[in-house]
Amino acid sequence: MKAVRVKEYGGPEVMSYEEVEVPSLGAKDVLVKIEAAGINYIDTYQRSGLYQIPLPATLGLEGAGTVEEVGPEVTLFAKGDRVAYTSVPGAYAEYAAVPEEKLVNLPDGVSFNQGAAAMLQACTAHYLSQSTYPIKNGDSCLIHAAAGGVGLLLIQMAKMAGAFVIGTCSTEEKAELARAAGADEVILYSEKDFLPEVKRITDGRGVNVVYDSVGKDTFDRSIDCLQPLGYMVLYGNASGPVTEFNPATLGPKGSLFLTRPTLFAYTADRKNLVWRTSDVFNWINEGKLKLRIEHFFPLAEAQEAHRALEGRKTTGKVILTP
Repeated sequence: MKAVRVKEYGGPEVMSYEEVEVPSLGAKDVLVKIEAAGINYIDTYQRSGLYQIPLPATLGLEGAGTVEEVGPEVTLFAKGDRVAYTSVPGAYAEYAAVPEEKLVNLPDGVSFNQGAAAMLQACTAHYLSQSTYPIKNGDSCLIHAAAGGVGLLLIQMAKMAGAFVIGTCSTEEKAELARAAGADEVILYSEKDFLPEVKRITDGRGVNVVYDSVGKDTFDRSIDCLQPLGYMVLYGNASGPVTEFNPATLGPKGSLFLTRPTLFAYTADRKNLVWRTSDVFNWINEGKLKLRIEHFFPLAEAQEAHRALEGRKTTGKVILTP
């Protein structure tokens, strides 16, 4: 089978499209024929070495497809089932071996592309809005990278919960996408400093929660956007990691909370995985949650897909198609 492999850390050029063996199955594994694989920023972190993984490796942490074969102890799935998964490496390939407990069924009406687009990003938006800081009616939120894959979904979930949403993005085109998703206010950070704008929009109060996937460039000012007892949720490093921070500063700023959550922890058990994916797929089928899937690349062009993502040339979800 064909797969995208990384043998050393570096830029997109270190990814190679090559022939590899079809993965072997353990007793509780399922062989999935991949129809769509989602691309996410974490893939670029693993490729570059920011997040170090054992090499050589096949990239990709989410996919959707059809069950091709099951291990002898698998009880939940059978050949031909439509399935999706996340948090299992190896999705940039024609086939992947996935532990049974990490798989979920794709409901009728949810396509492979939607399944691949929803598993990591929509489940991330779900845990951020439902668990890390459970958004309540009347809350105010600041969402950075509002036109990105997670950003657009997080806006929709925050609005479903009754929040006032402020988004940030770089261009007017992206601002229109954020507004279409439901953002009440959008700040173009390329034109205005978001901190005084948030203070102006909230009449000086600040927001209850900041969802920040940007990292280094926004971290300090994001904290200053918070109300007393507010939550700083740092869940990404698009501009680079935050390497220096003094927790003692959180006290004088209003006894603030700081957390660095990951999807892996919030879907570690099957009960949580099924809860989050069931909500997401139901919302998609009911028309309450709209996925933006615009960018498709053949598996052989994974390098170009990473360049587009890191160059901020994409909005919404990027999909690889074997």
